[in-house]
Parts: sequence; structure tokens; C-alpha cells
Amino acid sequence: MPRKVDSAARRDMILGAAVRVFARQGFAATRVDDIAKEAGVAKGSVYLYFDSREALLTAAFEAYEAGSRTLIQQARTGTGDALERIASLVRSVVGMVSAEPELTRILVDLWAEGRRGDASPVDIAAVYRDHRAVIAELLAAAEAQGTLRAGVGEGHAAVVVGAIEGCLLQWIVDPALPITDLATPIVEVCVEGLRRRERV
Repeated sequence: MPRKVDSAARRDMILGAAVRVFARQGFAATRVDDIAKEAGVAKGSVYLYFDSREALLTAAFEAYEAGSRTLIQQARTGTGDALERIASLVRSVVGMVSAEPELTRILVDLWAEGRRGDASPVDIAAVYRDHRAVIAELLAAAEAQGTLRAGVGEGHAAVVVGAIEGCLLQWIVDPALPITDLATPIVEVCVEGLRRRERV
């Protein structure tokens, strides 16, 4: 009697293989044959689940995008000090991305290639805009709460995002960098540095 194949498990196995190969070789250099070999299946088996390399790439980032949207929503709807909510967002983003080093490496690869629009599974510019927007909103809330120092504006939101991305890029280039340890310095410099200090 032929062994029953768990379709969901087979799909996940192929997707995991694709992520590993994309991270190792780069998306542009990867062929479906490479993914099939990594997964230990026939090329036709890959096409049973995904009709193209782009479909594999899109599927790989579905959970990533959903996680990013969740973190932004949590920052928007959270309670308490707005600057603390920005700090929590910074820590959560670093934690989420560092937990998926291969996906992060693929994102950097796509960014370096300048892939845009339908060719890319993630509109990276839109991700940056969304993060800048929620941080700018929280900075405005902090100003209303009286916790923000004078002279802080929307440009500071871009600097916070840039600090996170800069550290992640360094980590991709130099994996020995302890990325999870850098969330605290980012918060200290880019978030707590914006807090209004009481005069003594």
C-alpha cells in the first residue's frame, strides 16, 4: 500500500528548502531545480505546490508580513507611555527579524538588487513607511503627554527605523554581532534620548 503523503508537511518542507537556498545563493541565482534538490524531491513536486520561484518567495514572507502588521497594530493600540511603546516596538522588531536570519538575508538580497513591485514578495519601502508612520504617531502622542523633548519631529521616526535596519545589516554582514543585545542600545540612544528631562 503506498504511503500517504502529508500535503501540508510536504509544502512546508519545500518552502523551507527554498528559503535556505534563496538565502545561500540569492534569489536571482536560484533555480527550481536547486530547490527540489535541497528538498530531496523531484522538480515536478515543487510545481505541485508552487507555480514559480516568485510564488515560493511570496509564501516565505506571508508570515513575516503578518507578524510585522501585528507589531505595528500592537504599538498603535497599546496603552501607557508612548515612548515606552516605541521601545517595545523596537525590541519586538529586532526579536522577530533576528529569529528569521535566512528571511532577513533574502530581504537584504532583494533590496540590494533593487527589486520592486510585483517582482518582490515584500514592498520594502511600504514596510519602512508603515514603521515610520506608527513611530511618528507615537512621537506626537509623547509630545501630547509631555514626555518628549523639544525639537523632535517626523525625521526622528526615520532615524529610529534606520538604527534598527543599520544594526540588522551589520548582523547580516557579520553574523558574530549579537543582534538581540542591540535592541537595548537602540532604545537608549534613539528612544530614551528623545525623552524630556526634568530640570533640577
